[in-house]
Amino acid sequence: MTQFHSALKVPSALDVRDNPSDAFIEELRRRFPTERETDQLLTRKMRRRSGPAYSHVTLQVFLDRLHAMLSDVIEGGFRVRDPRWLTGGASKLQVYFVLDWTAPGRGAVSDELVVRMDPAEASNTTSRVREAELLKAFESVLPVPKVLWIDRDARWFPEPVIIYTFERGVAKPKGASAGHVVGLGTDFGPRLRQVLAPQFLRHLAEIHTADVGSIHSSSMQVPSVGSTECARWQLNRARRVWEEDRGEDFPLMDVAVNWMERHLPALDRVSVVHGDFRSGNFLFDETTGEITAWLDWERGHLGDRHRDLAWMTQKEKGHFTEDNKTYLVCGLIPLEEFYDRYEKASGLTVDVERLKWYRVLNCFQVVATTMATMYRVAKLGKSHQDILLARLRAIAPVGAHELCELLQGEV
Repeated sequence: MTQFHSALKVPSALDVRDNPSDAFIEELRRRFPTERETDQLLTRKMRRRSGPAYSHVTLQVFLDRLHAMLSDVIEGGFRVRDPRWLTGGASKLQVYFVLDWTAPGRGAVSDELVVRMDPAEASNTTSRVREAELLKAFESVLPVPKVLWIDRDARWFPEPVIIYTFERGVAKPKGASAGHVVGLGTDFGPRLRQVLAPQFLRHLAEIHTADVGSIHSSSMQVPSVGSTECARWQLNRARRVWEEDRGEDFPLMDVAVNWMERHLPALDRVSVVHGDFRSGNFLFDETTGEITAWLDWERGHLGDRHRDLAWMTQKEKGHFTEDNKTYLVCGLIPLEEFYDRYEKASGLTVDVERLKWYRVLNCFQVVATTMATMYRVAKLGKSHQDILLARLRAIAPVGAHELCELLQGEV
């Protein structure tokens, strides 16, 4: 019995990821080169992993940090009032507040704002700088929050922060999809589908056809057209996350990597890729059906539009119609119509082979995020959303099943 209990206490070799050495971190950087910003973010995550778990931040402490930041970035007096925590999302802490201040070019105003902060470690390691750059790029094109300030290096807050305008709207109809995570299987109903679907397609087309050369960015690299550089960056990012966070062996992931390595697609056109374009990430007016804001640009990058197209058509993001016969992409558009309508809206083509490659990559990423990252973050208590992350881990078998279906007959 003593030997049995002793055996249970032997740590897994995979537990080295709880307290990674410099050598371990550098080896993963060498094996999986990716964009500079992504590399810096993942390296920072791993170097801080053995540090303290997430510590509850009271609203007053949060406001003290906010006041310190605003005192440095605002000339003149200001007042912060009516603060409250915002719910929703699986990765960020968010606080709403009203700022009374004298804004440059606008005079005395009262702005409704949101401050978004990372926890000690998030379910997705992303860049506040990149999020801000993309929001600014589409400020006059799409309904998006307006960025006012960013605390890139956590000078004032414990973690990086972005402050932008509060936008009104709902992410799903009241009473719909009870018990569902927002954006996964959201049922908008026939009336709202008719109004939202054309906007959804038009906004997606505007993102993918945007002039990349006019976007001012310090965080996004431009991949070479005609090369596999873009696909390689995205694959290496997903592989690195899997190897950094996983708590178990899963041979299916090795099979998927082998197939993706042998079928890396060349890039035909550089597009802005939102990275998480789907229901749940836009707000709308429930009465009119008008989309009022596109959120969560944190996974955005310059690359292949097929990454977005594959992401939003994954099974868990949509559902079947009321008669259980027609599958709706993001609960909005019949799958058999989606690609044709996208091509007409954007003037861009959909390549079946590139689409399949990115579907495999996305399934790999879903498994990596849910089976590996969410496990590790919850295990180490690095997030305020540990219960939600543990719940979302149940999505892993769905992603794995879809991955098996995609690879069937290919390997």
